[in-house]
Amino acid sequence: MAALSCKFHHPMVCKNYRRAKAKPSIFCSMQPSQNNIKVIINGAAKEIGRAAVVAVTRARGMEVAGAVDNYLVGEDIGKVCDMEEPLEIPITNDLTMVLGSISQSKALGVVVDFTEPSKVYDNVKQATAFGMRSVVYVPKIKLDTVSALSALCDKASMGCLVAPTLSIGSILLQQAAISASFHYNNVEIVESRASAMDFPSSDATQIANNLSNLGQIYNREDISTDVRARGQVLGDDGVRVHSLVLPGLPASTTVHFSRLGEVYSLKHDITDVQCLMPGLLLAIRKIVRIKNLVYGLEKFL
Repeated sequence: MAALSCKFHHPMVCKNYRRAKAKPSIFCSMQPSQNNIKVIINGAAKEIGRAAVVAVTRARGMEVAGAVDNYLVGEDIGKVCDMEEPLEIPITNDLTMVLGSISQSKALGVVVDFTEPSKVYDNVKQATAFGMRSVVYVPKIKLDTVSALSALCDKASMGCLVAPTLSIGSILLQQAAISASFHYNNVEIVESRASAMDFPSSDATQIANNLSNLGQIYNREDISTDVRARGQVLGDDGVRVHSLVLPGLPASTTVHFSRLGEVYSLKHDITDVQCLMPGLLLAIRKIVRIKNLVYGLEKFL
């Protein structure tokens, strides 16, 4: 967000103010503030990367300082994102160069990582070496990688958020499901996606994991795992997951709880990647104050 500084001539400064035809003079500086968080988007050419560029550009207190990707190298990221004006920031495939440029300015920096699991550790290691925090949203990241990142961040006293989801709605659904689990004996998760992917999805798996180990055994009257049509049972607590794949469906997750005479359903739909941007902006603002690894955006809510 641009810094705005203005000076007004107060009416009492000049005796002839009422007779003056000119309006009070206003001086405004629209240059980016030096105090803005400098954000590097790694994976900027992806759909979520382009959405992040626009969101960061419009947000107060931060600005896009670099765009990294292996695609559309040399293209202005503002034009790639169909913004009204170019940002004069070309896409580069050299993360180290961008990190070095920002570190020389001694600005507060955050690297947002939308790449892939095999690259996350090296990306965060580079960011940490240049004194910058990281926000990682990379599906299918392994827990071994998270553990290694945790050790790295502890040693460097540098913050890093690893977020299985950036959707605040998804987190709220998970929290509500945990609360409901203490009052219902039966639960099943139904999810839908428009295209094939690894199932159960990370969202459904996370919900099932959250409901496990709470001292509750679900679906006692139907704990069989022999009938495939009944869905997959995750863990030892009887939580079933059913996954639908149909083109045109939104990314949807529903958790059904029931007991005699009552059904309680929690549902969350994602229809556009824009829904992840409030969570991303929150993560960027929070991580600059953290000196260790944090797993899960819910820690910041």
